[in-house]
Amino acid sequence: MAPATASVEVGKTTTLASTVAPDDATNKAVTYASSDDTIATVDAGGVVTGVAAGTADITVTTADGAKTAKSTVTVTAAAEG
Repeated sequence: MAPATASVEVGKTTTLASTVAPDDATNKAVTYASSDDTIATVDAGGVVTGVAAGTADITVTTADGAKTAKSTVTVTAAAEG
């Protein structure tokens, strides 16, 4: 999964990308999960939304073989202004 680490402000989003190998795999479906939905949420497309300041691990799991990869997301307070 890329990037391996990411930073996002509260209320903003960032997108994580995953690649299923081999290229000719018949089932490229994946699911995303957040270690802490009170810090960051993630949707089915890998879009991470910052909820509150802190750190959460986003894990992607392949439907075929249950292989996993992780990205650590740091959520920062929204910029003043």
